[in-house]
Amino acid sequence: MTRLDAIILGLVEGFTEFLPISSTGHLILTRSLLGLEGKSIDGLLIVIQGAAVLAVCYEYRRRLWNTLCKLPDDPVARRFGINVAVAFLPLAALGFYFGDWIENLLFAPLPVAIALIVGGALILWAERRKHIVSLHSVDDIRPGAALKIGFFQALALIPGTSRAAATILGGLLIGMRREVATEFSFFVAIPTLLIATAYKLWQMRTVLDGAEIENLLLSSVVSFLTALITIRWLLRFVSRHSFVGFAWYRIGFGGIVILTDVFGLLRW
Repeated sequence: MTRLDAIILGLVEGFTEFLPISSTGHLILTRSLLGLEGKSIDGLLIVIQGAAVLAVCYEYRRRLWNTLCKLPDDPVARRFGINVAVAFLPLAALGFYFGDWIENLLFAPLPVAIALIVGGALILWAERRKHIVSLHSVDDIRPGAALKIGFFQALALIPGTSRAAATILGGLLIGMRREVATEFSFFVAIPTLLIATAYKLWQMRTVLDGAEIENLLLSSVVSFLTALITIRWLLRFVSRHSFVGFAWYRIGFGGIVILTDVFGLLRW
């Protein structure tokens, strides 16, 4: 992997992690186009997701710090912490038992393309159904609702589904405003991606050499900065627009991947 490869992967991760279009799917397709293979590349794709979620920690640093300080005494802060933990559990449990099997079977361009199309169709369906809002703030969420979102997030184990899309879709279906569903998807990403990153770094501790570490750091910095830009843009966007545009992008991009692969126009 060259430095240019590292920058490209960081850009792709940062711009796609929090949009409902699947960062993992885009990274798999980008890696394939760049001709990058190997366990260290697989690990890097997960680690730079952790760098992207650090952008959430930075953007919401005051809220997160205040919540931590108030945990012993404030029931709202405790409920927020419980909700994030509860929403994390389904993906953690299913990922522990099925993660390696899914990675070996589905981390390939064609399954990603199919998941992109199916996910796009589901977003269109969710946006066209009658949306009754009952949760107007992240603080209104109860543990039962958080658990439901957690099961939606677990769908993101399938590459191309999109963790952001799954959690946002789940939030819309249980009555969240778009802004609330989007914001909660940010918070749920924190334990999900940081723990996955720490685990992958531990696995890779004996195989990384100096050049790979340098590229990993470069890609992570790019991922963090682009993710920060994307988070701020997305919050403004969803306050005025639906997710329909993202749905059509998923369907169109997935269709292009399948057609170019079938007709041999591009080797993914």
